[in-house]
Amino acid sequence: MKIFIGGAWPYANGSLHIGHLSSLIGGDVLARYHRLKGDTVCYVSGSDCHGTPITIKARKEGVHPSSISDHYHREFEDSFKRLGFTYDNYGRTNSSSHKAFVQEYFTVLQQKGFLYEKEVEQVFCSRCNQFLPDRFVVGKCPECGKDAKGDQCDHCGSLLDPAQLEDRKCGICSAEPDFKASTHLFIPLSRLEKDIRDFLGRAEHWRTNAIGLTGRYLDEGLPDRAATRDIDWGIDVPLPGFEHKKIYVWLEAVLGYLSGCRQWCRKTGNSFEGFWDPDSTDIRHYYVHGKDNIPFHTVILPALLLAHGNLRLPDRILSAEYETLEGRKISTSGNWAVCVPYLLERYQPDSIRYFFVANGPEKKDSDFSWQEFINTHNSDLAGQFGNLINRTLVFIRKNYDSKVPEGCLENQVGVTIEEAFRLCGKFIEEGSFRDALQAAFLPVRFANKYLDERKPWISIKEDPDDCAQVMFNLVQIIASLSLLLEPFIPFSCVRIRDMLGGVEHPGWKPVSIEANRKLNDPVILFQRLDKKVAQEEIDRLKGNLCLDKN
Repeated sequence: MKIFIGGAWPYANGSLHIGHLSSLIGGDVLARYHRLKGDTVCYVSGSDCHGTPITIKARKEGVHPSSISDHYHREFEDSFKRLGFTYDNYGRTNSSSHKAFVQEYFTVLQQKGFLYEKEVEQVFCSRCNQFLPDRFVVGKCPECGKDAKGDQCDHCGSLLDPAQLEDRKCGICSAEPDFKASTHLFIPLSRLEKDIRDFLGRAEHWRTNAIGLTGRYLDEGLPDRAATRDIDWGIDVPLPGFEHKKIYVWLEAVLGYLSGCRQWCRKTGNSFEGFWDPDSTDIRHYYVHGKDNIPFHTVILPALLLAHGNLRLPDRILSAEYETLEGRKISTSGNWAVCVPYLLERYQPDSIRYFFVANGPEKKDSDFSWQEFINTHNSDLAGQFGNLINRTLVFIRKNYDSKVPEGCLENQVGVTIEEAFRLCGKFIEEGSFRDALQAAFLPVRFANKYLDERKPWISIKEDPDDCAQVMFNLVQIIASLSLLLEPFIPFSCVRIRDMLGGVEHPGWKPVSIEANRKLNDPVILFQRLDKKVAQEEIDRLKGNLCLDKN
């Protein structure tokens, strides 16, 4: 089966933080699982390098916008690599390959009649001497009355136009902006509204928030949307008369999924058209992102695909809810955030990955607390999982000269392992990653109980045959766990397979270890963390010492 996984493209104007990580980790779980199944996987993401926030930061620092985006792109690549994300293509929107693809796509839209000219009153700040992108116009939402930006209200979810805001201000200098006439190209979303509604009606395995919000946007009516902008930093419009304008970032960023896939296909010899066949039953597309990105994946991207024609629409939308921090909304500007580089400096990547799968905002908002992070590491990873591996392999080293004793697989052991693979795979494909992790941990809980009930430290003297049988079965459980947990804690799984003397990858199914195999010396996978670390981290957070140091 061909599997395409699109992970949201983080904006390259600041470090990744736990909000990004909590919404993106599921993409790598999917990619690792489907590769184990033997599927052909194309897992794509990249850095969103254009837009006004980057130019503003560059202006403040006296550098070119590319200097800002280059810096964070490199940092993102490093963070994702250290976290074990296995992107097949991690690109950037200011690469030559992406620019060429977007300009080709834009030209096709124009040729098919899905771009039209329109003169509009656009927000202009005289003090900043520039047109303002929608998100840099701030004011009060006309629907709920709360603070909002000119493109969307984060409180009630309404899609907005800057002209709708009350008490409008420039988001850069806070001056009251004016309106200036400017001619732009528009995409007629209103023409595609019925097609998108039909698409929503066929949706399967979408998260509830995506279905609800998309239905609401459609019920409110889809307005046509500008496809070009009066900005300096972006992709040039490839059409006569618009040479001094740029393609709007909302359009070109979502096309990164296609440009990244095409680049990967060219490198690997796969067929791009084959991956985007709209009728094939042998293809599945997943899109993994946060709640604030829902309309771009369920309205904008489908509209662009429909306008182009003969391209596959999203199959599964996996949109996370919001992540908070110690009970408060994450805010980098308000000095209330924990950045990924900071986490990676101090904690194991598997601990970080495990926490954000086990406690992520999958179906409802989730809160990151340092106390819960430390407790989860100590209880689940160091206590249940790591301790099982260590107790078993140390016992075999001490009593069997590091060789797997003779035995046969007990029925209940085999059934438990088989059921874990079945359930875990089912939940992963449904996008239920927390349930999948619980299923993968079924053999861990079974094995700890099995070990305590059979008491090999006693039977080694009183019933050596039973002791050998127990240890043989525990090795089989551990070997299968090294594959079952690979999508979640891959670094530890590699170390387990090494301790077992090398484990073949038979695919997504149980693995057996033969008797008398020589095992390598066991190592501690997870050291317990002192509980006082949680309070130290909270104190450091309140002192703003854990934020983006750049």
